[in-house]
Amino acid sequence: MTVDLSIHYHCQDCRINSRLLQRRASALLRECRVADHGLSILLVDDQEISWLNDHYRHKSGPTNVLSFPFGGGADSSLSLLPIRELGDIIISVDTALRESKEFKQPLHDRLTWLITHGLLHLLGYDHELSEADAIAMQDKEQQLLTRLLSSRSIAMTHLAINVDHIATIRQARGGVQPDPVAAAAICEMAGAAGIVVHLREDRRHIIDRDVRLLRETVKTKLNLEMGANKEIIAIALDLKPDMVTLVPEKRQELTTEGGLDVASQKKMLAKTIDKMRKAGIPVSLFVDPDTRQVKAAHEIGATFVEIHTGRYCNAADAKAREQEFQTIATMAEEAYQAGLRVYAGHGLDYQTTARIAALDTIEELSIGHAIIARAAFTGLDQAVRDMLAILREADRIN
Repeated sequence: MTVDLSIHYHCQDCRINSRLLQRRASALLRECRVADHGLSILLVDDQEISWLNDHYRHKSGPTNVLSFPFGGGADSSLSLLPIRELGDIIISVDTALRESKEFKQPLHDRLTWLITHGLLHLLGYDHELSEADAIAMQDKEQQLLTRLLSSRSIAMTHLAINVDHIATIRQARGGVQPDPVAAAAICEMAGAAGIVVHLREDRRHIIDRDVRLLRETVKTKLNLEMGANKEIIAIALDLKPDMVTLVPEKRQELTTEGGLDVASQKKMLAKTIDKMRKAGIPVSLFVDPDTRQVKAAHEIGATFVEIHTGRYCNAADAKAREQEFQTIATMAEEAYQAGLRVYAGHGLDYQTTARIAALDTIEELSIGHAIIARAAFTGLDQAVRDMLAILREADRIN
């Protein structure tokens, strides 16, 4: 059977991920062993749920969730029909928003809790019967939510590979090898969903030739990272990459050290975004996980934000890392609700990536250094063997 989710709620500042909620609800049905039953979920505002609360329960004012079992109050013969329906869950998004702020919880996690609570009512749990019943229902809720939220419930996060560090190795000798264009092709064949390069003003790694060839050869998606300076903007407008990511750029830094201060550069960045929009190029802004920056990115018309994960990756201890993770999760939720598409990256490696990838609001991760560094070791054995094979062949020739 299916989960039927309908939304009677409209708010420009709140975006509901219906696919995510449907998938979570379906997972809950499986956990409760009623996956063969249908379930209806309706998201409404306080006004509509107040009417339902008054009309059916004779209670005034809004509530967070109502549950109506299928056939509840109907003729008993209805149960004889070959229909497997659990019933209806009605949730007030207005109340859920207030509760999510009160409990410092992402909106979609709050909505998931309300779906879980409503579903358990449909299955016969009732916290109003007694203290023991309340404890039993609370324990079951916690059990279900722990299982549900510990695993990702929508499609796998995309991986985009930054090949700047291949160019860094090349530039160290001023030659032509290794070629980041060839590296990009290998990454795509290995399953990467996109290629990322940063064309810096000082051309310390990626150079103009690389970007032009990549524009011609990349089969997935080319994301051009760039500072908002006139020369690089002109190159982007000429090449028309699949998207651009505006990042801060300092000559003295080894790599990008933090997010854009969008809030204090709104006018300048808005002009750049407008130029790209007119050329059909979507723009992402690389920002720290900060409410001011996310709101500013939305206000000036960005299509994406890429959330800077550096503080999370570089945290000194487990407690600090958990705090940074929660900040990223909250900001990703805020950005999604505002209508932005959400990417993340910087400093992610083989130990820190999994938790960020498990966030349902993040579509894609941009990772470069960790993969290139690992490749230096995982590919070194074969590189040595290939060179030895050449030497053996040469020895036979002589």
